[in-house]
Amino acid sequence: MITNFSKILDIFLHELIPLTKISINNGNKIFGAFILKKSDLSIICLGTNQETKNPLFHGEISALFSLYEKPYGNTKDYYFISSHQPCSLCLSAITWSGFDNFYYFFPYEDTKDNFNIPHDLKILEEVFKIKQGNYQKNNQYWNSFSIISEIKKLGQDVQLSSKITKIKDEYQKLSKIYQESKINNNIPLN
Repeated sequence: MITNFSKILDIFLHELIPLTKISINNGNKIFGAFILKKSDLSIICLGTNQETKNPLFHGEISALFSLYEKPYGNTKDYYFISSHQPCSLCLSAITWSGFDNFYYFFPYEDTKDNFNIPHDLKILEEVFKIKQGNYQKNNQYWNSFSIISEIKKLGQDVQLSSKITKIKDEYQKLSKIYQESKINNNIPLN
């Protein structure tokens, strides 16, 4: 269980968001992920959405591809951190990769309402009959956690509020760039 969320938020601010800016400028969505070693929270790899190359290269998938390009050991020794609650494709990929956890910053509702990307919830409902993204968050494969909820549980929300606000603001800026440019890309579900 992660307790040092200040470090996690710093990775968003100083590592993932700058990489996402590059990806957005290439016409990709705002999603990204990173994998950390549980023992010391060191970054093993990062990934951003690369859907303009291949519609399956979501941020989580890109992070997983980066992980498997190097010797990695056991995935149970790592934390999987996603900018947004993983879609059904990425939920499956995380599961098939053997992770026992994943954490996400933005829930599905934010992805749909604040970032105008409703596909996660639509696919879960249409294909799997899962209403409002209510899949089983803790199951035999993994436990999933909302980063914001975990920060509140630990009583760190006031202490980390400026970083949380900065991350939200940065993703809103990135979303605006994506929304303005998506008409020009060739992503099936833009």
